Amino acid sequence: MTPERLALQFVLQLIVILAACQLLGVLMRRLSQPHVIAEIAAGVLLGPSFLGLFWPDVAQAIFPPESIGLLRPVAQLGLTLYMFVIGLEFRADVLGEQPRAALAVSIAGVLVPFALGAGLGGVLYTHTQLFPPQTPLPDAMLFLGASMCITAFPVLARIIRHKNLGGTQMGTISLAAGALGDAVAWALLAVVLASMDGNISHAAVNIGAGLLFVLVVLGLLRPLLARRAVVIAARGHLTETEMALALLLLLIGAWCTDRMGLHAVLGAFVMGAAMPRGLVSDTLIARIEPLDAALLLPLFFASSGLNTQLTLLDSGPLWFIAAVILVVAIVGKVVACGLAARATGIAARPALGIGILMNARGLMELIILNIGLQRGIITPPLFAALVVMAVLTTVMTSPMFEWLVVREHIWPQPITDE
Repeated sequence: MTPERLALQFVLQLIVILAACQLLGVLMRRLSQPHVIAEIAAGVLLGPSFLGLFWPDVAQAIFPPESIGLLRPVAQLGLTLYMFVIGLEFRADVLGEQPRAALAVSIAGVLVPFALGAGLGGVLYTHTQLFPPQTPLPDAMLFLGASMCITAFPVLARIIRHKNLGGTQMGTISLAAGALGDAVAWALLAVVLASMDGNISHAAVNIGAGLLFVLVVLGLLRPLLARRAVVIAARGHLTETEMALALLLLLIGAWCTDRMGLHAVLGAFVMGAAMPRGLVSDTLIARIEPLDAALLLPLFFASSGLNTQLTLLDSGPLWFIAAVILVVAIVGKVVACGLAARATGIAARPALGIGILMNARGLMELIILNIGLQRGIITPPLFAALVVMAVLTTVMTSPMFEWLVVREHIWPQPITDE
């Protein structure tokens, strides 16, 4: 396929992907679901699980194998930009508003899902072929444990805003715990990725380099950027040169962590977290997020959908395993986080609400699963089962919350000191 033909094919793919996302978005809004659910569903429907299964000729015409090489890097760019925005939106100050409850929920939301996931990973590794032969048992257990720890921080934030929970007890504790828990889960993933070459010393070097990167960015670069932010605030706007510099730093951060054997999204997130809050972060979010969310990020979901083959779950035992994964994921978050919140003195129903909110996984889970598939940590059938878990736990968050929490009109719950 010539470069000109590839470009035209990419435009066609953009048209199909964006149209599918918008059409499904209308349906999801009627169902009170965040738009990210529409993008996930569109990706799966456009992949081999639906379009490729029922209309293979159409799927071949839109997504020929030789064109995927162009779709994936653009999708990765969209994902990197999005993680930069998540870093820009990350607020460490929210941790201080309900420290004891947030810490308890975060610890429970990491330890319990990780233990359950790691145990399940050990069972699946021993009794099935769902992990490739080259994946060591410790890495299999670490990866599945880390994937169970994830709470989709951006989806969680959107649900909280949608339900007017900002500043409430449930909203504040859930956001703080979700941020802490995701940080730990990403650290666990970094350990898995750094050790996948089987060289422990090399893994230690990669992890050490990653920690050094974080220290340099947050300890040295952030204060320098904060000084510049004073000048920008006095001027009242961000110049095009300063905008380009921020994007340059983003790309440098993504390149550095990728070269360290970790992943580009880690560097993008850390660089976003280092940017000054206020005018700088608000301007960067306003300029980057709309285009990225509307144009580039849906390509990531399409790429995920093309990798998701639900038809690989072609037997009762595999669907049983998918069901077990789903149950383990729900128990690890809803029950563990709810009980932890209750143990800090929060009333029963708000504690349940926190557990339900923490169960949303969405985009962050798909990122980790795609990394695992690309690095050969998991097989396509296990990837499909985990995608089912990620989608269902995210879809059920809003209706569960409405049914079990909002119907009693217990809210808003103002923040109170414990």
